[in-house]
Amino acid sequence: MPRLTYIAHSAFHLEDGANSVLIDPFITGNPLATVKAHDFSPQTILLSHAHNDHVGDSVEISKRCGANVISTFELGEYLESKGAKATPANHGGTVAFQGGSVKFTPAWHTSSFTEYDNGGATVAPGIPAGLIVRLGGKTISFTGDTALFGDMSLIGEDGLDLAVICIGDHFTMGPTDAVKAVKFLKPKHVVPCHYNTFPPIKQDAAAFKAAVESQTSAKVHVMEPGATIDVP
Repeated sequence: MPRLTYIAHSAFHLEDGANSVLIDPFITGNPLATVKAHDFSPQTILLSHAHNDHVGDSVEISKRCGANVISTFELGEYLESKGAKATPANHGGTVAFQGGSVKFTPAWHTSSFTEYDNGGATVAPGIPAGLIVRLGGKTISFTGDTALFGDMSLIGEDGLDLAVICIGDHFTMGPTDAVKAVKFLKPKHVVPCHYNTFPPIKQDAAAFKAAVESQTSAKVHVMEPGATIDVP
């Protein structure tokens, strides 16, 4: 059974004993993270989009342990130019990785990387994605940063054991729209993310949990940074 660890913000570690996967590993500089980038040596890194608070430590980790970074095309090309091992892909495509696979789905957001060590240059343009990850017999959706959109109902047709859903508002959908997203996605379980890291995305996860569980059949797991659950 896969185990999911919440690093903080939208960063997660997913493992099933033999296989280790990082999702959006914003660790260094993450004010809520209780771990360090060097604590992880995954085989695979999955990225939803190019914003710095999602790419995070991907290049450093890939260089150190040879992890394969799977992302949308333009971001993958950029990460390769920085020395990471990368597999550029795109929406609708499924990419196999050690122990599992990821399918890229739509997300409504923006996507670019800012090189703060290069005068703040904006690079790696492209479009964001959500992720459907299959590992250890479970199917998990990571919405990435997104607004609510109706085609989430199509994503739900993949049969989701768990959906990791952004609730922060301001930059993504907020709790009210995230409850609607749960209704579209129809997962058995939900984990909220992308909240409380910075003042503009301060949210009450307990209130979100209560709303979801009163309006749907999904069970919500509010995870503190560093907490781990077995994927139900």
